[in-house]
Amino acid sequence: MSAEGKICLVTGATSGTGRVTARELAREGATVVVLARDEGKADATCREISAETGNTRVEPLIADLSVMAQVRRAAERFTTRFDKLDILVNNAGAVITPPQITSEGLEAMFAGNYLGHFLLTELLVDKLKAAGTARVINVSSVAHRTARIDFDSLHPNAPRKGGYGQSKLAQLLFTYELADRLEGAGITVNAMHPGAVSSGFGRQLQDGWRQFVVSAIYGAIGITPEKGADTILYLALAPEVANTTGRYFIKRKEVRSSERSRDVELRARLWRESEAILAEVDGRA
Repeated sequence: MSAEGKICLVTGATSGTGRVTARELAREGATVVVLARDEGKADATCREISAETGNTRVEPLIADLSVMAQVRRAAERFTTRFDKLDILVNNAGAVITPPQITSEGLEAMFAGNYLGHFLLTELLVDKLKAAGTARVINVSSVAHRTARIDFDSLHPNAPRKGGYGQSKLAQLLFTYELADRLEGAGITVNAMHPGAVSSGFGRQLQDGWRQFVVSAIYGAIGITPEKGADTILYLALAPEVANTTGRYFIKRKEVRSSERSRDVELRARLWRESEAILAEVDGRA
C-alpha cells in the first residue's frame, strides 16, 4: 500500500490515531501535512515522525479547527504550497464540557469536530480534484447513533444543546452528502469509527473529576492508537476500496450507520445550515 508521490493532510495529528496515521503515511513514502492548533506540538511531531520513518517530507500546518478564520488561512497556505491533495484525513476531535464558545460565537465542540472539517474540505476540493483520484476519510464515532441535530443551537450565539454525538452525526451526514456531490469526480469519501482509543481522550474536560473518570475508563478499556488508525489507513491506501464511497466502516468492515445518519433530507439541510453559519461568521469577522 505504497503512498509514494502522494500528498496527505491529517488533522489532529499530534497524538493518538492522527499521529499514527501521519507516521504510517510518511513511512509509506507520502508527503504528510500535520494540521494542529499547537505550533510547538506540530513542529515536534513532524521532527519525530521524520526521525522514526526516515521521511523528511513531513511538515506542519497550524490552525484551530474551531475557528473558521484560522481554517481559511490554513487552507490558503496549503493551496499556495501544494498543487494537489491525494488523501485528506479529517481526524481531529474532542469532548469539551462544559460547553465553550469560540471567538466567532460558535459552540467549540461542534465547530472543531465538524464545521471546521466541513469548511476545510470545501476549500480543498479543487486540490483533491487536481490529484485525479483522491480519498477523504472522516473519523466519526458510534456516538452518532443516539444523537440528533439541534439546528437551533448551531448558529452564532444561539442557546447551546447537542454535544459530542451531535458533532459526529453531523460528520456522517456530511460524509454521505459529500460523496453524492462528488460522484464522478474521482474522489471517494468514507467515514469510520476508530474504537475507544486510549490516547488522552477527555483531556479537554474542564471538570477535573470528570476528566479523571473518562481518562481512566478509556485507559482501561481503550485500544491502542495503532489499532484505532488501522481502518483509517485501510481506507486511505487499500486498493480494494479505491472505488468505494459514501460508506461507514468499523474494523475494516462496512457497517450500516443509524437511520438518522442516512436521512437524505437531513443531510441536505445540514449542508445548507452549515453554509449559512459560515456566512454568518464571515459577516461578523
